[in-house]
Amino acid sequence: MIDSISHSISFLSKGGIVMIPIVFCSFLSLAVFIEKLWSLKRSKIIPAGFFSETTKLIEKNDIEAALNQCDKNDSSLSRILETGIKSHGMPRSAVKEVIEEAGRREVALLDKYTGILGTVANITPLLGLLGTVSGMIKAFNVISAEGVGDPGVLAGGISEALITTASGLTIAIPTFVAYKYLLSKADSLVMEMEDYSSRGVEILKGKETSQEADNAKSVSSSREEKTRE
Repeated sequence: MIDSISHSISFLSKGGIVMIPIVFCSFLSLAVFIEKLWSLKRSKIIPAGFFSETTKLIEKNDIEAALNQCDKNDSSLSRILETGIKSHGMPRSAVKEVIEEAGRREVALLDKYTGILGTVANITPLLGLLGTVSGMIKAFNVISAEGVGDPGVLAGGISEALITTASGLTIAIPTFVAYKYLLSKADSLVMEMEDYSSRGVEILKGKETSQEADNAKSVSSSREEKTRE
């Protein structure tokens, strides 16, 4: 284990000073990927059974219980639905706009830090290329100063050039794959949240429409009774 670590350190040190930002990028991308895997867990975005339980309360016209249900459930969908429920007295278009605004805030949270992976995937090959150029410059400086009589010194510059290129690509490729995977996962969750949000608006405003119809019938019945009297 110790020999493996010392060998890795020795290998990286041969890449020169450019290896420092490359190694930093590798740890940064790993940390961001782990954090995003945690924050994009389905249970933290769209908890199982939450939507059906909340909409049942709305259909029963128990708005207070529905809001309590949202408060107890700290998730993206619960925050969106809570915003819509609090605006239930507004016109349908206004409720829809409020929910869309809440959805945009949640999407921004889902995308938070993901762009770092895209940046790392783009700059690590460039850092590797910088190390390559640096190594080749050293190699040619050796040739110009000492000729080709010392292949060991010449090989050091070439080795630095190849190590930085390989390291940059080794980090960039999996980072880019992780970046695309997280984007796809976030997009899938966003589409599902949009579907649930639209259904929530329909249920919320449909319930109000039903209540208004019932109230209208009650008023009409009262007027008919008064007319008969």
